[in-house]
Amino acid sequence: MQEGFRLNGRLPKVGIRPTIDGRRRGVRESLEEQTMNLAKRAAKLIEENLRHPSGEKIECVIADTGIGGVAEAARCEDKFQKEGVGVSLTVTSCWCYGTETIDMDPTRPKAIWGFNGTERPGAVYLAAAAAGHDQMGLPVFSIYGRDVQDIGDEEIPEDVQEKILRFVKAGLAAAAMKDKSYLAIGSVSMGIAGSIVNPDFFNDYLGMRNEYVDMSEIARRIEEGIYDHEEYEEALVWVKKHCIEGEDRNPEGSKFSREKLDRDWEYVVKMAIICRDLMVGNKKLKAMGFAEEAEGHNAIAAGFQGQRQWTDFRPNGDFMETILNSSFDWNGVRQAYIMATENDTLNAIPMLFGHLLTGTAQIFSDVRTYWSPEAVERVTGFKLKGLAANGMIHLINSGSTCLDGTGQQVDAKGQPVMKPYWDITEKDVTNCLAATKFSPANAGYFRGGGFSSTFLTKGGMPITMSRINLVKGLGPVLQIAEGFTIDLPKDVHDILDQRTDPTWPTTWFSPRLTGQGAFKDVYTVMNNWGANHGAISYGHIGGELITLASMLRIPVSMHNVDEENIFRPKSWAAYGTVDLEAADYRACQTYGPLYKK
Repeated sequence: MQEGFRLNGRLPKVGIRPTIDGRRRGVRESLEEQTMNLAKRAAKLIEENLRHPSGEKIECVIADTGIGGVAEAARCEDKFQKEGVGVSLTVTSCWCYGTETIDMDPTRPKAIWGFNGTERPGAVYLAAAAAGHDQMGLPVFSIYGRDVQDIGDEEIPEDVQEKILRFVKAGLAAAAMKDKSYLAIGSVSMGIAGSIVNPDFFNDYLGMRNEYVDMSEIARRIEEGIYDHEEYEEALVWVKKHCIEGEDRNPEGSKFSREKLDRDWEYVVKMAIICRDLMVGNKKLKAMGFAEEAEGHNAIAAGFQGQRQWTDFRPNGDFMETILNSSFDWNGVRQAYIMATENDTLNAIPMLFGHLLTGTAQIFSDVRTYWSPEAVERVTGFKLKGLAANGMIHLINSGSTCLDGTGQQVDAKGQPVMKPYWDITEKDVTNCLAATKFSPANAGYFRGGGFSSTFLTKGGMPITMSRINLVKGLGPVLQIAEGFTIDLPKDVHDILDQRTDPTWPTTWFSPRLTGQGAFKDVYTVMNNWGANHGAISYGHIGGELITLASMLRIPVSMHNVDEENIFRPKSWAAYGTVDLEAADYRACQTYGPLYKK
């Protein structure tokens, strides 16, 4: 297993701010130990339950003293800046001086946990400090336990734990993107709007840079040998041993020769190595005399145009995208990369959101076809039932469906899952590879050849599909659909799959319905989806996505998350508490993009 942060810059830390009543001569002194212990318990909760997607444990930084006034707040801020704190949690069990003690950094996600106890008014400070945040235009998340605790109770209630962890996960995701890059390899693919890079979105909402290279850079590095040749030889051996070649389904006259297929395998393996190096660099290139190329583009996510200026005469990017998006390759188990097909930047970002929130690999798919129960029965004679009883959506795409998406990784109960890389076993890897074939490319789409991963996702996994859309005059909006992967009888799957492209990976998806709005039925979900692609993450993470979106000031245009799982800054309630979707739009419009100057 490979571990380690592979980008330049520091991993963001969590800052814990113990605030305290500033009155000396008895009041403050009686609270010092209690307040600091509250901070330590919060730090322990975070450090024991969360990891960065790169595998490292989260590090918490606690202020050196309680914060009783503006001087101590300034000393705390100085420490946080030196330590690289990206998200802050203020904790207290008592009254403190509101605007004198709050976190004033305008771009740092922040929350306050006001202890619900009767002996001291922690909740009163929470309310006063949150009101100060609201007046200053500094949104803050309010954390307040549902049940009263005794002042000496050292347990953190479950509802408080859930909010702290959700806030920190989302806050670290926001902080992790800041000052990183999105690398566009190529330009616009087949007129897909999402592959038109919009730097205002990346800079203003995510705090990210945009980097660009032409696809010819891949060809140059192959022709001039600018890659680790030793790694390439090892990778090719691994691929020949573990990557099963599928049937060439092209019609006679369009099939690829054995010589061509062998050349393509060599080429696509080099593409994978080179595109990874373009993203994060490779110090071995410097020793070869390529110091500039060794640096990479510090890209936390990337996209490859492919179609059509590349794929009309060179092997496609499907293998490269699949293997980079997976949690393993010839070097072993490692953190997945984020690489979007067709350079769809607006699908790459929700893939990145999902990865940062869960640590798992992400699926990239076309949101291809809605299959009603009636249509399935007409075509196959089979009546859909169970999770699919109301219909399903066919998720299928030639490119970035990670091999984790096979569903061949299993938990302790033998259920299909997608794991963060540090939990993946060698058996998981073997099973994912065994369930996949790499079929020679569909020559009608990909004249230059290549290989597409071919597999069927196992049913029963909870998943969340999301998508960013840019709307002129409105800006970015996020769509979210929680649901489940679906199993179909093999003969039913085969009939439906043959109608699209059986060489591509398939995920059958049934969104969870609410009976209202965009989730009235499965057709309505499909009909309201904003673009041709979707990013799919393991687990029901809609609540975490909503929290992250509110931090970035991106409104959520459709979701099926239960109201009790929606956690946004306290000031959102000032925009309405009945129609939460409309309130979200108004709040995001008022505050504007997180990083816009």
